[in-house]
Amino acid sequence: MKTLLLTFFMAMVPVVELRGAIPFGVAAGLHPLAAMGAAILGNLFPVPLILLLLRHVFRWLRHFPRLSTLIDQLERRAHLKGRKVRKYRTLGLVLLVAVPLPGTGAWTGALVADVLDIRMRTALPAVTLGVVIAGVMVTAMTCGVAGMIG
Repeated sequence: MKTLLLTFFMAMVPVVELRGAIPFGVAAGLHPLAAMGAAILGNLFPVPLILLLLRHVFRWLRHFPRLSTLIDQLERRAHLKGRKVRKYRTLGLVLLVAVPLPGTGAWTGALVADVLDIRMRTALPAVTLGVVIAGVMVTAMTCGVAGMIG
């Protein structure tokens, strides 16, 4: 149970997300499907909060000059990553989240959706589908690597 919870919470962390949580869970002895399920749920847990509160948090953080610069950088990155999303909208958002590479994932997808004013009723299902696709891909890669080693 402890490993399942650690996998869940690890998947909530930006950058690590489920790309790091699934291999961790499997390496710690979880069944791959259990690791995948915990990581998907953990990765999705903060997404509605990000979509609902990010603008308010950014607005508040802009009151601090040093943080305002950081917020500007984050928004610029989101706009750059959002070029394909802007072009393909929902499918672009799904693909941005689904590709398990650094700089992609649920946190980035939610940030891009917020910056591009994609409504929650569109963004949440797109991010969810992307996370599930990424979870299946990372689990398959983890099991493939583990099978090659073991």
